[in-house]
Amino acid sequence: MVTRTKLAPGRNRNCSIVISNESSLRSQPIIFNPDFFVEKLRHEKPEIFTELVVSNITRLIDLPGTEFAQLMGEMDPKLPCSSGSASGFFRSLNFLKRKDKGVIFGASLTEEGNAQIYQLIEYLHKNLQVEGLFRVPGNSIRQQTLKDSLNSGIDTDLDSGEFHPNDVATLLKTFLGELPEPLLTHKHYHVHLKIADLTMLDEKGNRTNVPNKERRIEALQLLFLLLPAANRNFLKLLLDLLYQTAKQQDKNKMSAHNLALMFAPHILWPKNVSAV
Repeated sequence: MVTRTKLAPGRNRNCSIVISNESSLRSQPIIFNPDFFVEKLRHEKPEIFTELVVSNITRLIDLPGTEFAQLMGEMDPKLPCSSGSASGFFRSLNFLKRKDKGVIFGASLTEEGNAQIYQLIEYLHKNLQVEGLFRVPGNSIRQQTLKDSLNSGIDTDLDSGEFHPNDVATLLKTFLGELPEPLLTHKHYHVHLKIADLTMLDEKGNRTNVPNKERRIEALQLLFLLLPAANRNFLKLLLDLLYQTAKQQDKNKMSAHNLALMFAPHILWPKNVSAV
């Protein structure tokens, strides 16, 4: 007897499970797609999913009770410095106004907003060779025109020649900078700082100054699983764009280090904390 189960894990991939008593069929490879089971657990048992991910993160870094509770969603995130409750109130009020208008700049990330902004990302992938991309500012008037089009939900022909790659690159940074909270969220801020502090141990178990890259990558991969879906999906698009940009640094003069300097304040640093 042969039973075939087709599963749809997303990204147009199928997972086939073959159950058979026939030796000829038993030798067929079984396709295992972990993404499907991760998403299945995330949607069907979100509390268990979060608990499993956080428990694995604590295996890599030490999280005090308060930070653990914040990561679990049991406490609101506490940032190192605040600009005052009054300014926070007005920021919230401005966000509500933007949300009522249906614009994407200044509003929280949504899949609809991601689809609009993807026009910028797709265009930039075609123009990665432009020198100073993301560093050289574009024309403010052209940027405002493009921003208004995106806020109106209009598909814009970026290949028409009306806009320069620097206009589009600057507007993408503007979009990130105007999010109500960083792309990686306030809730994860302290955990990112701890991950960045992971270093190798010497033979006596003492910390060295050598970064522990493997543990950092593992911890980041786990932490990214806890991001809201829209944030996580946008992060994938952005990281791919920056990776492809850095690969052409011989032409655009934008190394991974330069790109990190450009984007870190927009994707990680809390909005109400000074970088100085």
